[in-house]
Amino acid sequence: MAGEIWRYAAVGLGATTVAVFLFNLLVHGFNIANFAPLRDYPIFGYVIANLVGAVISYRGTRSWAFRHRDTRFADGGRTAFVVISVVTMALPMACLWISRHGLGLDDPVSDNISANVIGLALGNAARFVLTRQYVFGLKPDLVDGDVARTGP
Repeated sequence: MAGEIWRYAAVGLGATTVAVFLFNLLVHGFNIANFAPLRDYPIFGYVIANLVGAVISYRGTRSWAFRHRDTRFADGGRTAFVVISVVTMALPMACLWISRHGLGLDDPVSDNISANVIGLALGNAARFVLTRQYVFGLKPDLVDGDVARTGP
């Protein structure tokens, strides 16, 4: 399981880097000639950025983090992965909403701490457990001539 956690975290880091960059570009613009098309819509910007990150995450999770596991679904687990990603995206979105609307914090640092640090940590932990348990099953191993399952 430690190897799965490490690989999952590495894939997540890559996907998160892309998502954080896109979020900040869309919502805060990096001071590029007033380019921040979603400045007033940070939740929508977060969703768009993280959908791109989810595509990257699925590819890396499927081909590397859980490569030794079978998928439990005919579509390779894509639908279940998307459902889990969308559901767990509610955690960082809630943190962002609380920060913006509950606490009145709308600066880039507050947005990133609430959504991309606190919320993302909660969302990734939930996503790891759900993806490991419900999307990617286990490949049968031969133990003493019998087919056995390893893991949970």
